[in-house]
Amino acid sequence: MKQVEPEPFEERFEIRLAQAANRMFTRIYQDTTVLSPARLPRKGPGILVCNHISGLDPMLIQSACRRMIVWMMAREYYDMPSLTWFYKRVQAIPVARSGRDTAATRAALRVLGQGRILGIFPEGRIEVNHELLPFQTGVAMMAIKTGIDVYPAYIDGTQRGKEMVEAFANRNRVYISFGSKITFERSDASKDQLEAQTQRIHQAVSFLRMSSRLHTISR
Repeated sequence: MKQVEPEPFEERFEIRLAQAANRMFTRIYQDTTVLSPARLPRKGPGILVCNHISGLDPMLIQSACRRMIVWMMAREYYDMPSLTWFYKRVQAIPVARSGRDTAATRAALRVLGQGRILGIFPEGRIEVNHELLPFQTGVAMMAIKTGIDVYPAYIDGTQRGKEMVEAFANRNRVYISFGSKITFERSDASKDQLEAQTQRIHQAVSFLRMSSRLHTISR
């Protein structure tokens, strides 16, 4: 008997429906402007990194991307009773903020091994002002170990500092920028290497921040 290949995750009906509903919400109800388009690969793995300013960020960033993003997210959001079912459907990865979560890291590497896009907020928490927080080294570690490219993004808007319910319920003016990929080659993940490559990623997001701020100030 011929074995039937499972339907690709991004082609599943419920995923395409969720994508369409999210685009309508973020482009019609929310006032979302994409200053520079997403440059994710059409096929194969990639790591998308972005600053973090509200609980609504994953939905807003996803709306500007054709590829479905598998987000790493704080477990306290993942465990919200009203939304856990949805996060499981889109295969989000819950991360414990208290210390290193090796199970989440293994899950993230599996996602990349499946040729999918992994989304990470390397600041590890929400910004309280317009300054980028230091980045954790987890993104650089995965990029160095796998040789997978990193794709920077920056988000800003009136949703800054709002929790998910407040940001979802109110209309916000949102700006999203995407940058060119950062290429990595496999190498040893020494402490110095991790710190240097983490700074490289931070600088790429910082450059998008400056470009975004210039655009919004000029409006």
